[in-house]
Amino acid sequence: MRRSLIAAVAVTALATPFALVATAGSASAAPRAAAKPVTDFNHDGYADLAISAPHGAVDGVAGAGYVSIVYGSASGADTAHAKQVDRTTDGVPGDPEDGGGFGASTSAGDFDGDGYTDLVVNNGKTDAVLWGSANGLTKGGELPGEYTTGVEAGDFNGDGKADLVVNSSSTLEVRYGPFTRAGKPASTSSVENGDDGPDDLIVGDVTGDGADDLVTSHSFEEMQHSSRLWKGSKDGLSKTSTATKKFTTNGVIADVNKDGYGDLVAREVDEVSEVQTYDAGAVRVVYGSASGFSTRTAKIDQATAGVPGASEAGEINSSDKGDQFGYSLSAGDVTGDGYPDIAVGVPGENLGSVEDAGAIVLLKGGANGLTGTGAQAFNQDTAAVPGVSEKDDYFGEAVQLTDVNKDGLADLTVGVPQEDGTTKDSGAAWLFRGAKTGLTTTGITSFSPSSLGTEESGAGFGYEIAG
Repeated sequence: MRRSLIAAVAVTALATPFALVATAGSASAAPRAAAKPVTDFNHDGYADLAISAPHGAVDGVAGAGYVSIVYGSASGADTAHAKQVDRTTDGVPGDPEDGGGFGASTSAGDFDGDGYTDLVVNNGKTDAVLWGSANGLTKGGELPGEYTTGVEAGDFNGDGKADLVVNSSSTLEVRYGPFTRAGKPASTSSVENGDDGPDDLIVGDVTGDGADDLVTSHSFEEMQHSSRLWKGSKDGLSKTSTATKKFTTNGVIADVNKDGYGDLVAREVDEVSEVQTYDAGAVRVVYGSASGFSTRTAKIDQATAGVPGASEAGEINSSDKGDQFGYSLSAGDVTGDGYPDIAVGVPGENLGSVEDAGAIVLLKGGANGLTGTGAQAFNQDTAAVPGVSEKDDYFGEAVQLTDVNKDGLADLTVGVPQEDGTTKDSGAAWLFRGAKTGLTTTGITSFSPSSLGTEESGAGFGYEIAG
């Protein structure tokens, strides 16, 4: 789930004691964290992009929201054949609503088990699903259920079928796949939510047993609480959790040191969280083990050796926000060395006198884990990057690493929903290519509602990029 960059976030946590549970393992079989499936709606081997514009008008209805589907190809993002999906798409339930925000939360997975990635779109009301096919996303449908505030795909019982974890107003529910085309899951399991969330859902295999685990962040009023780990297994997601003892929000789970266990890479915040938009920001790494999270952790920010830039906070209640290093995060192997790298959004980065222009940083994984060694930074003032850095662009508000051109190297899509086109806050996206040395501006492209032929005015294109 993504947060508004401008709104202050209020949070607390129920801190249960963190316990490590010993798990028997095979002496002959090395652990291997489950890999995240490629988002490939037409199953041609190229990763595809689903880019949200939740404030875009549809059929003249302001703020109804839409999602642009941009398919991957040998030459990168195939913008010439982009497709828009919204409430008018065949089979999608409901009609465009004023301020409906379709696309505010999305998640991709092969929910019906036919080999094609599907897309779930949530806007706080009815969850819609667009089914993948040889022709890409086609007819939509409805996933029945109560009011939901976020969805994430995973495989929580390790059976190879995509499941969906759903955060609602009262429960955290797992819907186990495969789903029928009527939206019915094979089975469900739920646990009642407390007063403190969850706020964010982060999915990945921490324990290396082939089943995805879930990390949730929690808050209440102006306080942040410890994030929690819910373990997956052959029996599905546990109904009990353990506290990480870390105050984190959003993030990814990726095996950055390639030891077979997924590591949590998340934005670290203070216990008092009502002024997070003014934070300099930091990324907390909590390393995985067979029994859950280990005691090994690392903190990385712009004061870490090798990381470009300076770690700068904003003055509370001023127009200038903090850097917010780690506001958005994504994992993928950019260099092809087998270690996941981490793209870090720094949307509040000031560039000279230009406040909150924004930037992205690439942190590279390796045998020693995630460090600042070899880190790269890019913004709209970087040579060959299209556009101009402007006040309140918040470049890097969304990031997604995925191999769009199928060369074995992850490419970085950067979403900038507050980029001004011919109208204010129409939004845009940039696609950086992966290379053996890291991200490169060679072959860089950018696109926006105007270039895709979709509604531009205040669309907020790039608010979220499904993965």
